[in-house]
Amino acid sequence: MVVMAKNSKDAVFRIIFVCTGNICRSPMAEVIFRDTVEQIGLGSAVSIASAGTGEWHVGEKADPRTQSALERAGFTAENHRAKQFEVDWFETFDLIITFDRGQRRILKAWASDDEQRSLVQPLLTFHPAPPGGITEVPDPYYGNDQLFDHVRDMITSACQELLRQIEPVVRSTLTARAGSSTSQGAQCAPPLPRSCAP
Repeated sequence: MVVMAKNSKDAVFRIIFVCTGNICRSPMAEVIFRDTVEQIGLGSAVSIASAGTGEWHVGEKADPRTQSALERAGFTAENHRAKQFEVDWFETFDLIITFDRGQRRILKAWASDDEQRSLVQPLLTFHPAPPGGITEVPDPYYGNDQLFDHVRDMITSACQELLRQIEPVVRSTLTARAGSSTSQGAQCAPPLPRSCAP
């Protein structure tokens, strides 16, 4: 199975958010990050997807509490369907974002080499000021609406900083692609971790 991230055809950067079941944290991040990217006009340049390390919820919608928390902030995950991360996706994405050490441990165990393991990064490393200095996004599955809102807000802050860091790379790659399209075709511009060819 090949995951089809939205807006993937012309993307120069591909990112996937991976939590445990793909019904709470990673759908939140996918929806929020996509909205953030689209607000600055890069919706077609950045391909965004989400998945889980487990298979328990494959095919299900996002948790109703996830949908409610997103809706309270003006987002929607109505079209989301849970997927399980597949090993060959290491070759598809430039960045694989996790939420806690459990997902990082599993994904790094699935990776075939150090290059693939280097793609796996915790979301909160991009948070400008993690509350209480925490390093993981708590799983709200067994919590209440307040926890879901708290997790949503943590993810929002981290996604904004994540975009701030990758935006220069994306824009420089788009500029290089546009400048060479009439002669040699798209060329790669560092520091993308993989070829920027679609």
